[in-house]
Amino acid sequence: MSVLFTAKACRGMVTLTAAAGLAFGMAGCSGGGGQDEKPGSSASASQDGGSQPSAQDGQSEEPLAELKGSNGLLLQIISAQRDSGGFVTVNANLKNDGAKSIAVPAALSGNETEIIRNGRSLGGATLVDSQGKKRYYVLRDTDGRPLTTTGLSTMKAGETVSVFMQFPSPPTSTTEVAFQLPTFASATITISG
Repeated sequence: MSVLFTAKACRGMVTLTAAAGLAFGMAGCSGGGGQDEKPGSSASASQDGGSQPSAQDGQSEEPLAELKGSNGLLLQIISAQRDSGGFVTVNANLKNDGAKSIAVPAALSGNETEIIRNGRSLGGATLVDSQGKKRYYVLRDTDGRPLTTTGLSTMKAGETVSVFMQFPSPPTSTTEVAFQLPTFASATITISG
């Protein structure tokens, strides 16, 4: 009888431990909550009313490259940062430099069926390493969604949208690559990090 009691007690402890682990994991992974909202609200407050520029504001004054696209679209590449995980993240501003509202061209998504299926994006962007003779495409998650800004539709005249694109990293010896995006001119950019 004591063996049966011990087995039931062990099962109860395992169940309790698993439930506690799941509750802790759900609390850590939740998308809502006060902490996630606070940085966004303070960042928008500092952008609207702040008088001191941040380090990123200084970067946006001198973009790595400025590419002109169709219908008055302008892409200002602010940074191309290599991280330790083997990725390069390109941050940019997409601006409607024209005098009227325009629809963001579907061609920016590229022509791969898997990316097109996930809506308008910058999934057609590539980095070309001419030294290594390789082309790097925008990364995708396990569901085939491009790791780039998505949901682009119509932009009003003068509107600017901050965008990003993530690529596999070329070898660390490669510091300059050509950035290409359909309907835009190509430009050489420097990868930092």
